[in-house]
Amino acid sequence: MQKVRYLIETKKPGVDESDLKLAEEKLGAIFPEQYKELFKLVNNPEIGEWILYPILSQKNVKNTWDDIVRQNKEVRDERMPENLIVIGDDGSGDKLCFKNIQGKMADILYLWDHETEELEEYAPSLEEFIILITEEDKDIDEE
Repeated sequence: MQKVRYLIETKKPGVDESDLKLAEEKLGAIFPEQYKELFKLVNNPEIGEWILYPILSQKNVKNTWDDIVRQNKEVRDERMPENLIVIGDDGSGDKLCFKNIQGKMADILYLWDHETEELEEYAPSLEEFIILITEEDKDIDEE
């Protein structure tokens, strides 16, 4: 993830391993390695129009309270399949998700459309997602 970190403008500090483990316990699933690597570098990253929910950080509780656990346990859209772990949104109601497969989140990122309730594969991994989104944004800026 270090090689794509420069593509993310967010400068918020990363989280500790203990914060990640606590979130995993509360969600009942282990994050993919790329996700953990990214969040150790930067918490609550903004990637294009997507904002990934923060991991609750004991060093910064005030700014991370609306975390991934809260988003999945308290304010989750009840129409979503239960095997999805929502990791972020784009402000329109659409959600970026991982699938929870037997207590482990798979690497593939999915887009859950809030209007149609359809799920589609969006990127094969978090790193590919970051590259895809930043390239799309660059193409739009050049038009």
